[in-house]
Amino acid sequence: MGHLNVEIKARCENQGKARDILKSLHADFKGVDHQIDTHFKVSNGRLKLREGNIENYLIFYERENREGPKQSKVTLFENNPDSSLKEILVKALGTFVIVDKQREIYFVDNVKFHVDTVEGLGAFIEIEAIDRDGSIGKDRLREQCDHYMDLLGVKADDLISVSYSDLLEKRIVDN
Repeated sequence: MGHLNVEIKARCENQGKARDILKSLHADFKGVDHQIDTHFKVSNGRLKLREGNIENYLIFYERENREGPKQSKVTLFENNPDSSLKEILVKALGTFVIVDKQREIYFVDNVKFHVDTVEGLGAFIEIEAIDRDGSIGKDRLREQCDHYMDLLGVKADDLISVSYSDLLEKRIVDN
């Protein structure tokens, strides 16, 4: 299943305020998911296996590393947590980095919000405006992302241009 996202990731010093704003919007709270994302070595794009209590997917995506709202092309494969998929991928491709996070998942219509605490990195918020069937379009997704950035008080200097895996890899290399 492939779809189009426009998304941002940002440092979030006040996750309580973000939660309060999402609650005031009557966001649909899906729960807290302890997620382990195993990123694999691939020649293009990104490939990760997400293992969680709520979400279990093999995810391939292509996205620019730049600050602010950015377009992603995402393909998801729902994985059975008891499958041997991880073992096969580790043996075939090798592991790039592992991201361990606590993720609160919220939805307002087609927009997904993550309030994340990432081991070794800290507190973040993500906004993903999602077009699952091509009916919304990238311009409207961008407008939605901008709207919720303003509403949540995301500042330009809070924005992160890269993935958690890139931040962790840089941290490992720098140490």
